Formats: sequence, structure tokens, C-alpha cells
Amino acid sequence: MKIAVLGATGQTGQYLINQALQQGHMVTAIVRNPGKLTVHHDNLKVVEADIFSQDNLKTHFKGQDVIMSCLGFPASIFSGVTGYTQSMNAMISAMREARVNRIITMTSWYTEPNSGAQSSYLIRFLLLPMIRSVLTNMHEMEQFLHKTEDINWTVVRPPGLKNLPASAHEFLTHEGYFVPDSSGNPAGSAVGRGDVARFMLSLLNSNAWVKKGVAITTK
Repeated sequence: MKIAVLGATGQTGQYLINQALQQGHMVTAIVRNPGKLTVHHDNLKVVEADIFSQDNLKTHFKGQDVIMSCLGFPASIFSGVTGYTQSMNAMISAMREARVNRIITMTSWYTEPNSGAQSSYLIRFLLLPMIRSVLTNMHEMEQFLHKTEDINWTVVRPPGLKNLPASAHEFLTHEGYFVPDSSGNPAGSAVGRGDVARFMLSLLNSNAWVKKGVAITTK
């Protein structure tokens, strides 16, 4: 397939690009800083663009089969995070103009404000408050996608991310804000970035999670 990837220079994005190329896809990496991407491949095209500009993006979206976003924005204590909603607004508008109908993006477990109630004390009272500004904007982006009826979107929600390549472990999935174990508590707390990329790419051949948010982890 022809895939446009945003967030390609990030840690998860680099796993995604490498795996997509190994699987034979044609990849366009849309980046803010081309110098950060060290991968070279005949089927990889690297383009510089403003991820918040619909006009910039539509040029590179034309002819693509799917848009995949691994964009991440840092937490901010003093001001709200807006990168997720601003970039997704630009992406969806550009997709409409370029007539691309499929987007796969990633957020996180616990984007919904009350969904962390069952998490461990450490996560609930230390980690989640530290990244609340990010989770809030991720949730706003998810809500925006829920109202977007003309685009086939999927939101992939991983737990904590470890800088590990793809494994052969089976995925556990749940349509919600975390993956529960048999007693309803969160099953695990981290997953390898390579596995997140592997799951996102598996959706290219599946309609299982179209217009849905899916929490994932590995067994």
C-alpha cells in the first residue's frame, strides 16, 4: 500500500517506517526535520511539511491509501497541549481534499478522565497527573474523530511505551481506555514501541477497528 506517516522521526514512528518498508509498502514520511530520519530505502520518500497546515499536508496526501500518525507532543504544566487536535484537524481536512479515506493514529491508555480509577496508586496519583495535559488533548482529538463520519479512522491506545522492537507476542485488545484482566483491573502497564507499530500495520488488512478506539497490550 501507499502509506503517509506523520511522526516518522519519533521512536514509534521509526519502528513503523522500518516495518512498513519490510512489508513492501511505499512510504512517504512527512516530517518537520528531515535530518532526524536516518532510514534510507528505495520505497521511502521523505518530505518536509508543516503538520498543522491543511494545504501543506494535502499535497503529500494525494495518491495515498492510508495516513498513519505517531505524532506526540510534550506535556505542559503551565499551558494546555493542543498539538493533537490541531494536527488532526489539519489531517482530516487535507484527507478530504486529497480523497484519502483511512487514518490510523495512536493515543494512550487512560485518555478518558475517569478511566484510570482502577490503575495502581503510582500511576493514578503520580504518573497520570504529570501527563494529564497530554491525555486531555488526546481525548479531545478522539472525540473529534468520533464526530467524523466520512473518514474511516482507528485510534490505537497503548499503555506505557518501552523502546523495544516488535515481538511475536499475541495482542490483547479491548474497545475502551485500557485492557482489563479477568478481574477488571488493567492488564500490564507497558508495551514495546515495535509492537505498537506492528499492531498499527496489522490494521491495514482489517476492518475490525474502523471508527473505534482500541486499547492494546501484549500477552
